[in-house]
Amino acid sequence: MTNLPTLEFILKNYKNFNSRATRDALIAYWKHIEGGGKMFWSVAGAMSSAQLGITLAPAIRSGLIHGMSVTGANLEESLFRLVAHDSYKDFPDYRYFTKEYDTKILEDGMRRVTDTSIPEDEAFRAVEKQLVPAWVGATKEGTRKFWHEYFYELIKAIDKSKHEGSTEECWLLAAAEGNIPMVVPGYEDSTFGNIFASHVKLGDASANIAKSGIEYMGAFYDQYQKLSEGTGVGFFQIGGGIAGDFPICVVPSIKYDMKLPVKPWAYFCQISDSTTSYGSYSGATPNEKITWDKLTKDTPMFVIESDATIVAPLILTALLECKADPAEANKLIDKYLAE
Repeated sequence: MTNLPTLEFILKNYKNFNSRATRDALIAYWKHIEGGGKMFWSVAGAMSSAQLGITLAPAIRSGLIHGMSVTGANLEESLFRLVAHDSYKDFPDYRYFTKEYDTKILEDGMRRVTDTSIPEDEAFRAVEKQLVPAWVGATKEGTRKFWHEYFYELIKAIDKSKHEGSTEECWLLAAAEGNIPMVVPGYEDSTFGNIFASHVKLGDASANIAKSGIEYMGAFYDQYQKLSEGTGVGFFQIGGGIAGDFPICVVPSIKYDMKLPVKPWAYFCQISDSTTSYGSYSGATPNEKITWDKLTKDTPMFVIESDATIVAPLILTALLECKADPAEANKLIDKYLAE
């Protein structure tokens, strides 16, 4: 056994079906990074509540992820995991709950997300006490920021004595410290999007202090051109929906709407448990994106039809091993691909 156990496990065992797609996507990701390329991640679903930060944060800090598109829920829930981790409660038997039991969970101040739950007082209300004053202050000062910038500033400002979760496992903190490019499309569809809307309605804050999705795309035009310099930037997607569709559209928009030269995405991988279906973006195969000029026939494309909470940590751990020992990683890859 080498000092790259996860990489070797995948190379040795993942031969066919979704396991092969996982192996091939991993190898192509590593080759792209090793060749000087960058990688942009799109994260939908409840990945922060599922603690993907355990491997996502080190990957950001190690230079394996260079930009992100996340839902407003994933953004805020990474912060919740940092400040309220000890108050979360897991429900491994959730499949057998009655409506009455879920009502009790509600009355206990917990908000269930499949088999875990977010504590309202320790998470939502605690963060609200810090974030609302920032909105009120921005309204008085007439300043405007992107949605994630409020969270970048807040998570860096929170006293470390208030941390319940590990800072090493908080992907939002890693992203904020690295100030990596980020878009949060449709952030209105999140708990703090709702809370912000209520304060706008009540007159405490102005809607103008949060820059719009249109402004996100405008900024992303420039960010994409910078990220795609050299070898290009790849697209690694978890789930579907707006978190994926918004950023991947930047290529055809620059090409057709801005009428500027642009490099296509240099790599594409999607982990999703959505099967191919009629009109479903989440279930659309990558080659459909060729017709929208988001990808080309030459783009390395991978679809892993599986649970991202299982697959993504494996891929990230293997990539971290590759980053730590590139020579040994390449030797292993060559060995197993030759079999």
